[in-house]
Amino acid sequence: MNQQSSELHVNFKIEKILDEMQSKGFSIIDDLYALPYMQALQQECSNHLDQFRKASIQDGVMTEIRSDHILWIESHFPLASKHVEQLDRLSKDLNRYFFAGIRDIEAHFAHYHAGEFYALHRDNPQQKNGRVFSTVYYLHSEWQSDWQGQLRLQDIQNQWHVIEPKANRLVLFQSDLLHEVLETKHDRLSITAWMRNSNPVLG
Repeated sequence: MNQQSSELHVNFKIEKILDEMQSKGFSIIDDLYALPYMQALQQECSNHLDQFRKASIQDGVMTEIRSDHILWIESHFPLASKHVEQLDRLSKDLNRYFFAGIRDIEAHFAHYHAGEFYALHRDNPQQKNGRVFSTVYYLHSEWQSDWQGQLRLQDIQNQWHVIEPKANRLVLFQSDLLHEVLETKHDRLSITAWMRNSNPVLG
């Protein structure tokens, strides 16, 4: 990893994020990283696509619920680990403002092939898995609106939003909000991460 790609220049506007999380339960941060780091992170993900496996719900594969492929992020992914570190720093602000009790981050790469989706769900049903806030960072280099694959999310005012998976965009939202990934017409790469108030159990 070269020095240029290691310089993140993170575009967190904390006041905006906190205001939006309080009023809507979600926030959108565009142009999160400098382009060299984003491209290097994308390459790190692409280099390991053969290691991705079909995502599952709890103990079994549920193709009627989701059809994406994932790879959990661990320490041997240095660039992705830097992204997780930035989310951990953001969680400190969220803890101070919302008293969220976040203690750790779990994260995985996600690859949606054309025709794949994730049906309507909550990331923390019945408050059982410790997930407080969810994030999606879009890792593909470009996205066209007719490729679909949007995130459809219901905010805390019960209003629905359709969020484009724009490259270098981070979406942060409460893990108990209803949301889905609409069927994509093109390969879609992202990092999904959860800020948790209990230790993660990877699966």
